[in-house]
Amino acid sequence: MNNIHFLFVDDDPEELVILSDAFNDIHADITIRYAANGEEALVLLDSDYGSGIIPSLIILDLNMPRMNGSQTLESLKSSAHFMHIPVIIYSTSLNAFEKEQCISKGAHSYLTKPTSYAETLDTINYFLKVAGSQHISSNSNAV
Repeated sequence: MNNIHFLFVDDDPEELVILSDAFNDIHADITIRYAANGEEALVLLDSDYGSGIIPSLIILDLNMPRMNGSQTLESLKSSAHFMHIPVIIYSTSLNAFEKEQCISKGAHSYLTKPTSYAETLDTINYFLKVAGSQHISSNSNAV
């Protein structure tokens, strides 16, 4: 069993399928937990924390119902249990102000969702690098 756990928070389950397929293609030994919005993510984190499961990385979309990515980021970074976990904002938004706001709120980096499979592979290698894995590659989408 691996010790690299990611929490992927996005209201589009198709994004999870794409990332999971890419992780499988590079034979990454990770566990991905999924939440469809910030509220679900916080409940899942609290539940997992009680079981001793803490993600190595949180990948967070911005535009979600119920609790958006910015609100979720603020909550994570104000929590003594989760403030140390790197959070990568993973969004289609190219808004420079939004990007700056996320970084100032404690996001590790801000990535624009890839438009090709090759970019997806670069992106997941960046995720693995941030999480401390050995599958390392450059990623030009990162802040």
